[in-house]
Amino acid sequence: MKIYIIIPAYNEAEFIGETLQSLISQSQPAHKIVVVDDGSTDKTPEIVSEFSKKYPEISLIKNTSEGKHLPGSKVVNAFNIGFKTLDDNFDIVCKFDADLIFPKDYLEKISLLFDQNPRTGMVGGFCEIEKNGEWILENLTGKDHIRGALKVYRKDCFKDIGGLKPAMGWDTADELLAQYHGWEIKTDENLRVKHLKPTGKNYTKTSKYKQGEAFYSLRYGLVITFIASAKLAFKKKDFSFFIDCITGFLYAKNEKRPYLVSKDEGRFIKNLRWKKMQEKLF
Repeated sequence: MKIYIIIPAYNEAEFIGETLQSLISQSQPAHKIVVVDDGSTDKTPEIVSEFSKKYPEISLIKNTSEGKHLPGSKVVNAFNIGFKTLDDNFDIVCKFDADLIFPKDYLEKISLLFDQNPRTGMVGGFCEIEKNGEWILENLTGKDHIRGALKVYRKDCFKDIGGLKPAMGWDTADELLAQYHGWEIKTDENLRVKHLKPTGKNYTKTSKYKQGEAFYSLRYGLVITFIASAKLAFKKKDFSFFIDCITGFLYAKNEKRPYLVSKDEGRFIKNLRWKKMQEKLF
């Protein structure tokens, strides 16, 4: 399979060298690796440039955007800029973060999972973080969800979902829309990737209501939002997160914010969420 990788990066000088080294050392290498430097003020672009001189599959694109990190829009906009530079001659497209270390056979095993089932539209492993000298699972979501840090899409699936949505909740919307179009999501617990920077480390205070706004934009409704928010707050061991989620949802509802999905897609998403909740309860 022909693999293209896009890496949005903002001030990742501390980590991006390790990320690129782990990707060029893959047993099944990627054909193209595009790093979109999104206005970094550190040495991120210089590090990527040095890699691109040695490895022709790596290229650097410089983009200027607002420096603060808001979950969703900034990273997806950078990804989309990188995607526009690519040709259509690929089988798999990857959106990877710039602070990951991949095991040597990651891309090879990802390709095999796609080969095994032609209806598999998205594949991913799991992130680990270092804690007290040990690498442990970054337990923020269910094991049926692929983290936004390491998304991999079959081309036809990527086109069916209309690419990535530049908003908080994009990495849930993509999976729900993929299933709406008849694609399957595959995760593999044996595929573990080292996540060098914990999720949300650079989020600003203004982003704390974004999760609730994302639930609204996916047409979850208040009841599913309540349950999903409680579950996330429990995982984070942070009750204030639950309050922020509900506040964000109600704010978006009162403001009549635009939705990320259509009414038909929203009905499918609600039914799918209820079905999965019932499966876990019973």
